[in-house]
Order: sequence, then structure tokens, then C-alpha cells
Amino acid sequence: MSDIGLAHLSLLHLEPDELVRVAAAAGYDFVGIRVRGATPAERIADLSPGSSMSRAVLAALDETGLRVEDIEFLALDGNVGRETWMPMLEAGAALGARSLTVAGVDPDEARLTAALSELVGDARGFGILPAIEPISYNAVSSVSHATRIARAAGAGVLLDPLHLRRADTPADVLAELAAAPDSATIVRMLQLCDAPFATPEALVIDGPLPRGMTADGEPRKVESRALRLPPGEGDLPLAEMLALFADRPVGLEVPNGPLAVRLGDVGYARLLHERTRELIVGAA
Repeated sequence: MSDIGLAHLSLLHLEPDELVRVAAAAGYDFVGIRVRGATPAERIADLSPGSSMSRAVLAALDETGLRVEDIEFLALDGNVGRETWMPMLEAGAALGARSLTVAGVDPDEARLTAALSELVGDARGFGILPAIEPISYNAVSSVSHATRIARAAGAGVLLDPLHLRRADTPADVLAELAAAPDSATIVRMLQLCDAPFATPEALVIDGPLPRGMTADGEPRKVESRALRLPPGEGDLPLAEMLALFADRPVGLEVPNGPLAVRLGDVGYARLLHERTRELIVGAA
């Protein structure tokens, strides 16, 4: 069965070492850790090699037997370069990460591809492969677009069913990618969450939000950052995606502030894990 991991955004209020211990208590195999914030509201711990938090995470990994599979989050917007991503790569390598998630925000495809190529070259020395995630409200929003850029730059692609649905991704696009000769190299990990089939016109947060979670912006951004559903509780074709990309590690990125507060950190993480394990077994 695929390994199951807990993405930091699911419980972003936790410090990285706390995330590792919560994930271990809930039965996970790995975690994904934020080493750089995706929004100004995110308070991210210093995870530079040798820092107190880096040492604390390594101790938690050693105690629990979990691993760090991926780090995030880097938005390639035409302005960031080596001064931004080298510290991320250094922090990730110290934790044993194998992947760095990036978003294609720069609308200039040639410049974006060149930046990603440079990043891939730098990351190779750390044993890390950058993976571009198509995000429905960014310049790179489609799987086809992300795959074209990834192949040109030597990167991977990270598939998230919420963004695939919000970008109206046809099923045959995923099937073609799964059948491609380089599929195992391009798609090395999946993200999972659930959501209603239709894009919400408005969202109301019913309950308190954990520290660091924001609920501002257009509905797609609010949904993505604060109100996703546990796997199996929405309408996304999760079983089909799992069947297409079998045996890949599956990271759960399911921020849902009110539900996490209500169930508690371990209870919420355990619910996500149990629902995902059921889906993976059913898709096998």
C-alpha cells in the first residue's frame, strides 16, 4: 500500500517537530514540512541546518521513525532566485527531504522555465527534485501546462485533486500522463483532499481558525487554504486518481480549521489517515 504522509498545511499551527509527533501518533509514514511561508501571515520556524528547530525535527524523526518526504513552498514569480531557494534546499537536505514543491506564478513561460531549470540544477546536488504544482488561480493552472514546463526543466509535477477540479482538468489528461513512459519520474507523489464538485461562490468559516490559518481572498483561495474536506467526504474522483498513480506516496493536504479545532490535532490527523487508507485499499 502507498505510504501516507501529513502535509504541514493540514495543521499549519504546529511547529515542525510537533507535526512529526502528531503524524506518528496518527499512524503516518512521513510528513511534508514548510520551510518557507506561502503567505505573509504564515509564521515559519527557522529550519536552517544546525538551528534549534532543525535539531528538534531530526530528534522527532529519529524517535518516531517517520521521514520528511517534501518541503515547500516556493512561488516562482519572476523575482526569486538562488538567494531564496538555496536556504530552502539546505534546510530540506538536512531533514532528508526528496522533493520541493513550487508554484508557477510567473506568466512568462520562458522565464519561468529557465528559473525552474536553474533550481533543478541546484537541487540535484542536495538529492531533491523540485515538483511544480498546477494551482487553479496561478499562471500555471493546468496539468498539461505544468507537465510541459516540468519536462523542459527536468522537474516533476505534483497533482492535487482540488486544483485539478477547479481548473476543469479532463480525465483523459491524467490518464495520458499516467500512461506516459516518464510517468514514474514526473509524478513521484500525490496530494489528496476532497471538496464539492462545483466551485463555491462564497464560503463561510463556521468556527475558529487555528493560529496562522487565513480565510481571506476569493472563494478558491479560501477553500484551498482553510476549508478542504477529508478524503471521501466530497465529490472529487480520488479513487480514480489513486488507481492511475498507484504506489506513489500520498500526502494529505487538507486544511480545515473548524474541524481540526473540534477534533484536536491527533484526532483530525487520524481521521484523515483512516479515510485515505480506506480509499487506497478500495482503489487497489
